[in-house]
Amino acid sequence: MIVITGAGAYPRLVVEGARAAGVKTCDVLAVRGSTERATIRAADHVHTIGIGEIAAGLRWVAAQGYDGCVFAGQINPLSLFRSRFDAETKAWLASLPFKTAHTVYGKLAFEFEKAGVKVFPASSYMERHLPGEGVLTARAPDEREDADMRHGAEVMRDMGRHDVGQTVLVKDGMVLAVEAFEGTNAAIKRGGRLGGKGAVLVKGAREGHDMRFDIPVVGLKTLKVMKKAGVSALAFHAQRLMLLDREEVVAFANRHGISIVGFATDLPPAPTRP
Repeated sequence: MIVITGAGAYPRLVVEGARAAGVKTCDVLAVRGSTERATIRAADHVHTIGIGEIAAGLRWVAAQGYDGCVFAGQINPLSLFRSRFDAETKAWLASLPFKTAHTVYGKLAFEFEKAGVKVFPASSYMERHLPGEGVLTARAPDEREDADMRHGAEVMRDMGRHDVGQTVLVKDGMVLAVEAFEGTNAAIKRGGRLGGKGAVLVKGAREGHDMRFDIPVVGLKTLKVMKKAGVSALAFHAQRLMLLDREEVVAFANRHGISIVGFATDLPPAPTRP
């Protein structure tokens, strides 16, 4: 198996989870300037490409005969506009009538599978990092926060049908920010500037979300951005969001009075095995 990596700790955790589950060899396709050194150290073998060399990387992976791959880690959305892509990748992007996370990564997954490389769910081997229903922190959401969470969940479900984003910020029943292509942290900062202290963050994967890529992720960096923006609570779809560095995240939230809660949905949990 090979992990197609972006930034952050997530790719390393996939490698470690696969090894703990008995996967004999777990290699990494690293992106220069994005993949962390800890991920590279955790892998059995590493092949490195530039952000614009996606097609070349795909051909290399296909030539190695891997049984499958996992897409893991963050790619800066601005790279789609600022990177010098190879001609083949440019043609893939140009073929898309509109560009969202699902269409872009969906096209990439299609090309990998067309080349004979099965794309496994992004949540593969990550069961330890998929929290379930309930309050994770010392403080439960108060009545106002709970109402905002419920409203945010409804808004998020509706906007998910249009594949806009995975994050909504709400305060006192007012939607302060809806994540677009700028990413979660930028949406948090924007909502915090508008609403001040006390906003609620709701994050989750829409109905029909393709779990082979772009699964919602929250980590310590997210909590630090929330704290700076004055966001007081986080709600997420139980077993459909990756919570990285859980112990550090919960400890940080408890120190700063932030409430974190997973809420049940009628949607299936993220798969943890190919």
